[in-house]
Amino acid sequence: EKSDAFFSPGDSCRDIIIKQISTALTRLKICVFTISDDRISNAILTSHKRGLDVRVITDNDKSLDMGSDINQLVKAGITVKMDSTPNHMHHKFMVVDDRALTTGSYNWTQSAARFNHENVLVTQEVGVVKSFLKEFEQLWKQMDLVRK
Repeated sequence: EKSDAFFSPGDSCRDIIIKQISTALTRLKICVFTISDDRISNAILTSHKRGLDVRVITDNDKSLDMGSDINQLVKAGITVKMDSTPNHMHHKFMVVDDRALTTGSYNWTQSAARFNHENVLVTQEVGVVKSFLKEFEQLWKQMDLVRK
């Protein structure tokens, strides 16, 4: 069970996120506070076009920000659910094919890659992946579907 860590500033965090998305075979479960890095969004859109089951959970506060790519994902037909409570859905994780977890402090934004000291951890440790899948499913039940 391989695990690895990546750090920003620099491209390594973004690159591993894109690699994880691009190598997915069946499904992506993405649970992130915000998505505004076009390179990551394009990788998600490409996976959706390849026929993968892509589900996204995000927070409402950042979805209205300039540069947010959430509406673009919704328009493309990706199922997106959103936390519309006054609290924040502040997670930053993704489970690929129900077997590989990508998580860490890294926000899926341009500034995280360019300026911030952030981290991404990728692991296939079964117990950890299972815990994050459970959290995703619980949140999926609670959140509001974003309409086109």
